[in-house]
Amino acid sequence: MMGYQFYRQKPLDNYIVDFYCPALKLIIEIDGHYHSSEEDSIDDDLRQQKLEEWNLHFLRFKETEVRKDMINVIRTIENYIFEYEEKHPEVLKRNVRRRNPPNPL
Repeated sequence: MMGYQFYRQKPLDNYIVDFYCPALKLIIEIDGHYHSSEEDSIDDDLRQQKLEEWNLHFLRFKETEVRKDMINVIRTIENYIFEYEEKHPEVLKRNVRRRNPPNPL
């Protein structure tokens, strides 16, 4: 997405996250029906707090959002990327070089 590499089912610490982009320090989680119990919610919160200690950021979406409203899911991710690039212009510079490699001629 937008020239960034996202990894699926990425192990981080003792956890596996749904999607991870190291350049953006972004974790994307898709919560299905199995996340609806209070116990699962507490576990998710603790896991998120632990990973946020590493200066990682989370975007969470419900599975139904992904299935029924993908346009807004993508828009939310794009907004995160734009905001992150504004705060961290060095990431944008590295990513632009990756998107547009110099012409060797």
